[in-house]
Amino acid sequence: MSTLKEEVAQVRQAAYPIDPAVLNRWSPRSFLEKEVPENTLLSVLEAAHWAPSAFNAQPWRFIVARTREQREKFFPFIGEFNRSWCEKAPVLVLIVSKTVTDKGEFPSHAFDTGAAWGFLALEAAKQGLATHAMTGFDFAKAREILEIPEDHAIQALVAIGYQGAKENLPEGIRAREVPSQRVPVKDVLYEGSFGKSFK
Repeated sequence: MSTLKEEVAQVRQAAYPIDPAVLNRWSPRSFLEKEVPENTLLSVLEAAHWAPSAFNAQPWRFIVARTREQREKFFPFIGEFNRSWCEKAPVLVLIVSKTVTDKGEFPSHAFDTGAAWGFLALEAAKQGLATHAMTGFDFAKAREILEIPEDHAIQALVAIGYQGAKENLPEGIRAREVPSQRVPVKDVLYEGSFGKSFK
């Protein structure tokens, strides 16, 4: 029987040498209804908060829902498609970023918070967890329900838990339960100026 890592390796290959952890991280939608131990979850969030940020401002904030009651508070603002699979995830985390510092507007808050999400996702994979980030939800309703101040921007909602079998998903989305590919790296590189091919 093949392992999940072997299954990912059959679909994803890097053109240049990289850490296998990067390729093995992907975004499944099937989660086991199995609790994530608190120390494991805190390790994942610990990794996220060590991400780099301009002026060490650390703009990221994580609103964590890890009890049934807390998760049910999130459900009303999640879109129907995402709710059809993420209700089984034992942890939901809304990632927001502080848009100002004591010096005024903070232009890189979203960029820096994206780095924190990347660190979170990689550490979760190392801890044997799956993550799936989504933006298919009502941002305004999330702000209202979770009482998020106006000087914080909502970035994404992340489901965290142990990966389940794709057969546990609603039939209409099972075919999508595969690691995604990437375009060749040189397709996203420009050299010297925008639009000039990297050679």
